[in-house]
Amino acid sequence: MKPTQLAGILLIVAGALGLAYGGFSYTKDTTAVKLGPLELTVKEKETVNVPLWAGIGAIVVGGALLLAGGKRG
Repeated sequence: MKPTQLAGILLIVAGALGLAYGGFSYTKDTTAVKLGPLELTVKEKETVNVPLWAGIGAIVVGGALLLAGGKRG
């Protein structure tokens, strides 16, 4: 499999996942207070929304890469 075809497939999958889920979340640890040997940390949940146009754009670009990779060889 050629690198352009692989990149195209990955973009299509990423775009479809972005459309299906609409975003993802992760947990970030931050230090709230550090007083000598005592340290308090806080876990914050961050959410990243994937815009609709980004998901559609990834699918379109991935499809174009698949077509371009198939026509070359």
